[in-house]
This record gives sequence, structure tokens and C-alpha cells, in this order.
Amino acid sequence: MSHCGCKGIRTCLVCEKEERQNETETKCSRKIHSFCDLCNMAYEGGTADDHPNHHGNTLEFPGIFIRRDFISSEEESDILEHIYKSPFVESQSGRRKQDYGPKVNFKRKKIKSDVFTGLPDFSRVLYDRMKSTDILKDFEPVEQCNLEYLPERGSSIDPHFDDFWLWGERLVTLNLGSDTILCMTSSDYPDISVHIPLFRNSLIVVYGPARHAWMHGIHRCDITEKRLAITYRELSAEFQPGGEKEQVGQNLLDIALTFDGVSVGSLKVS
Repeated sequence: MSHCGCKGIRTCLVCEKEERQNETETKCSRKIHSFCDLCNMAYEGGTADDHPNHHGNTLEFPGIFIRRDFISSEEESDILEHIYKSPFVESQSGRRKQDYGPKVNFKRKKIKSDVFTGLPDFSRVLYDRMKSTDILKDFEPVEQCNLEYLPERGSSIDPHFDDFWLWGERLVTLNLGSDTILCMTSSDYPDISVHIPLFRNSLIVVYGPARHAWMHGIHRCDITEKRLAITYRELSAEFQPGGEKEQVGQNLLDIALTFDGVSVGSLKVS
């Protein structure tokens, strides 16, 4: 029996060794354009470290904001200490997760808030700091997901769009533990992938075209050390003031910003 959370076609190194010896990660055959956060352009070949001496074809790539060194190394240590006091649950593709948010059935568009106790207390400082950034001054997170990636488990995440019915314009992630790459692909550019650098202790905001027209994923080969991603999501317009489900949204926000949250996995364990 597999000791992982993989289902369907998704696999990790754990289940591949135990059950699916022939499974391997699909390699990307697209032309790689690397995004430079210092000039907000993607360049074919090279890396963000080449700035300002970029070469190759360029691609405009709006919808990415990166704040390097959003937290200090000392703050990272404190946050990770808080996170690892709570249990993780197995997730797909070799990841482990902690959820702070409502239980959602996206297919049926149903939300249950009875297991939602709010965002964790350590996120209050991060929330205040995010609000001091222009692009996030009106950002109101109602869900937090902590995802652990380990190279020995072959952790990855397939290219995907985050849900549009419940989750709003901006996806915000704090990247801890190590550097990695967010790979963006789009049916509008079938021969191109854009690699977004995720620097250790940096904050990334995905919005606009990068949110709506490009899928994002992380390849197994780009996880070389333990990585912990903290992702915050806001509500869509339907759940905002004036929307059809405004009251539902306000209830979720009231719970989220108590900062008294316990992860769903902790509730199950207790």
C-alpha cells in the first residue's frame, strides 16, 4: 500500500517505487523563457541572474510581482518552527500540506465553514506587512495553505489554474526553505514555458494575465532541497461586497482574520 497522497494519474517517488516502477516525470519540450523580476520581462535562455545583460528573444509577461527578502532569515526560522508544531497531511504528487480554510466542494460549489478556525497566529505579522505593499494594500486573505516539497519524495505540482469561482484575482505565496522555479504554460503559446524564479524568503503575487491565461506548476527536477510554500488566497467578486454571496464571504473573512486558526489536519488528529 502506498504511503502517499497520490490519486489517479498523479505520482511521486514513494508510489513509483512501491507500485508504479515505470512512471517518470514528463519533461518539458518547450522553449524556456526566464522571467527577470528586475525588468519584468521574460528572456529565452539564461536566468534572472543575468540582469542587466540579458540575451535572446523577449516576451512581455505581465502579472508577476516579486518582493525579494520579504522576510529575514531569523523570521523564516521562527515561522518554520511554528509550522512544524502542527501535523501535516499527505497531499498529491509527493507533497504534504496544512490547510487553514473552509471545506470546499468546487464541483458542486458548496462551502462549509464549520472546520475553519481562522488563519494561524504567526500570519498576522505577514498580513500586516503584505498590506504595506501597494499591490496588496486591499488584499484580504481567507485561506492559507502550507505545502511542503521534498526532493526525496519527488514532490511537484502539475500545471493548473487555481479555482476562479471562489478564489479571486491575486494568488500570494511566501517561499521558504530553498529557491525553486514556478513554470508557467499557456495554450496561447504552445511552444513556450516561462520560468519564474522563486527566491528563498521572497513573496510572489500572481495576478492578471499570469493568473487567468497561464497555468502554473512546479517540476520535480526543480525541487533540490526542502521547500515550504505558504499560499494565501482572496475571494472572488461573487463573495465580495456587492456580490451575490457577499454574506458568505464576509463570514469567511471574519473567521480568517481572528488569527486563531488551527490547521484542518490538527483538528482531525485531535
